Amino acid sequence: MFSSFFETARNSPFRTPMSMARCDAAAPVVEPQPVEGRQIAAAATPVANQQDSCEFGSTKYFALCGIGGILSCGTTHTFVVPLDLVKCRLQVDQAKYKNLVHGFKVTVAEEGARGLAKGWFPTLLGYSAQGLCKFGLYELFKVKYAEIIGEENAYLYRTSLYLAASASAEFFADIALAPFEAAKVKIQTIPGYANNFREAVPKMLKEEGVNAFYKGLVPLWMRQIPYTMMKFACFERTVELLYKYVVPKPRADCTKGEQLIVTFAAGYIAGVFCAVVSHPADVVVSKLNQAKGASAISVAKSLGFSGMWNGLTPRIIMIGTLTALQWFIYDGVKVALGIPRPPPPEMPASLKAKQH
Repeated sequence: MFSSFFETARNSPFRTPMSMARCDAAAPVVEPQPVEGRQIAAAATPVANQQDSCEFGSTKYFALCGIGGILSCGTTHTFVVPLDLVKCRLQVDQAKYKNLVHGFKVTVAEEGARGLAKGWFPTLLGYSAQGLCKFGLYELFKVKYAEIIGEENAYLYRTSLYLAASASAEFFADIALAPFEAAKVKIQTIPGYANNFREAVPKMLKEEGVNAFYKGLVPLWMRQIPYTMMKFACFERTVELLYKYVVPKPRADCTKGEQLIVTFAAGYIAGVFCAVVSHPADVVVSKLNQAKGASAISVAKSLGFSGMWNGLTPRIIMIGTLTALQWFIYDGVKVALGIPRPPPPEMPASLKAKQH
């Protein structure tokens, strides 16, 4: 999968994630004519570049970004199911699972190596649905909010723009994720409850009704919305800072491999912050879906402050790796599907004129 992305990137007109696309020299290019009274050119065709599969900001563009989100989130979360399983068990039974290594040993001793894959199917379905909404709606809200506040404000307050767009997207993404997350936690943390998703769903419906799938939605919002806000805003700004203060040459001069290193580093840094910000709510979600009839407030009180930080180390490892891989895959999908990638934020000409 990754090798195909590298090959596509090498042969793509997008030589770097942030470079300007260039059309084939042999192909005739119709230059758009400037619109009177404006500093930018009017679009001459519905597709900005011959290699683009859609127009930036179109319905197709947002749909393809959603597909990138499915591949990005669904695959990575499924890949780390063993780590997620042990993390959840550390959160709900600290006496039995003393630490990360001990948790793996106990799980394998009791259930065999296959036991580490418990909950993989609801994880794949849930985080694919979440990724569709998370990335697709993030791109949608980012464009729409920028149109509302105007070009100058979109640049000046771009961090706030990233935060607002990502929070809005995650609100809907968690509604899609909640039922699958509830089933996954029960499969992973309640011994003998169910071996797979097919067994868990009817049992949950019989015992608690539809509420079983959505009773963890509010704490899920508490966990995922701060996480996603940090994930997108921290990543976007960290990339800017790395190129400004760490990378010794301009971003446009970096090779694809060098840019991937920066992307991975920025993703991991963002992931560490994401894990810390959202961890207490993550512990509450795990305990809430394990215990019948409990509420988020009662679970938080029973855990206490220190108990809400159980399993932080494996979660930092997991979320850091996930976040870095997700950005890498998402960018690779954009290249492979010919999704337009706008250049990095630049100060609008009108704002530059005001400063002189």
